[in-house]
Amino acid sequence: MSHIPGEYILIFLGMVFIAVFLLAQGVAVPVFGEAGKMRKRIRSRLHVMERANNLPNMQSVLRQKYLTRLSPLEARLEQLPFMEALTQMIEQSGHEYRAYRVLLLGLVLGAWAGILIWMISSVWWMALVAGFGVFWLPRMKIARDRSKRFAEFEEGLPDALDAMCRALRAGHPFNETLRLVAEEHKGPVAQEFGLAFADINYGNDVRRAMLGLLERMPSMTVMMLVTSILIHRETGGNLTEVLERLSRLIRGRFRFQRKVRTLSAEGRMSAWVLVAIPFVLAAVILVTTPSYMPLLLNDPVGHKLIVGAFGAMLVGIFWIRQIIRIQV
Repeated sequence: MSHIPGEYILIFLGMVFIAVFLLAQGVAVPVFGEAGKMRKRIRSRLHVMERANNLPNMQSVLRQKYLTRLSPLEARLEQLPFMEALTQMIEQSGHEYRAYRVLLLGLVLGAWAGILIWMISSVWWMALVAGFGVFWLPRMKIARDRSKRFAEFEEGLPDALDAMCRALRAGHPFNETLRLVAEEHKGPVAQEFGLAFADINYGNDVRRAMLGLLERMPSMTVMMLVTSILIHRETGGNLTEVLERLSRLIRGRFRFQRKVRTLSAEGRMSAWVLVAIPFVLAAVILVTTPSYMPLLLNDPVGHKLIVGAFGAMLVGIFWIRQIIRIQV
């Protein structure tokens, strides 16, 4: 019976990991999550609003305050390239990690993974790929936590707006409504509205506090809330009625998203099945008829066929993601 080298088993497992990860990123997205392109558009619009009103960039201000609380060595490490974006991602995810520690953790894990694969397979490029993939795992975890936190905030925002409406009807000023929401609610909604209240309470105006909320939570729902509040403060009107309509609009938007997600459930399941079939079939053949697989793995033509099939699978995964992804 022919023997299959261990390096081919590792390559097979690596293909399974890549396929499942890419599909999960496109299929298992949060119901209320914002797409990356939408968040970039919101940030660019936010910067335009800040420049138009001669306001300093909120992200830069918070960055400078953050660096002053660190030791000189930590501050130098935090000023390395790409650290600012990672720091912002960590803050938005609700964690309190230092960015340089996350980077060092990724480097250590990646080095250990690369050394382990090198000891098992003695293939340098496989060890390099494994180390590079493991290096990004901490950042992927933080990005996933950030998406979940964004989703939780958006899901609880309509109830927060209803609480603000009740407080405004009772005669409370606007900044007091933010404090009441922070005290009555839990999770990201309470944290972010509490930060906005503290921002106003410590001397910033409402515009600065609302733009800071949008900087921390770059989503379309927060953009609608901030725009409504800023327009009301400039032109006047019934803020309670505006917030009530906005709450109904957000709830209707969520109902539509749930409906789209329900209708696309069959497509997502089909995607998982289509991606799993080649790997499950290969595993079944490897168990039931071990002599078949070496004919494919040990032949140069078989190597080309495997690479071509995996490349076609990646194209199919990206195609499926574009079809079934929920764009907000």
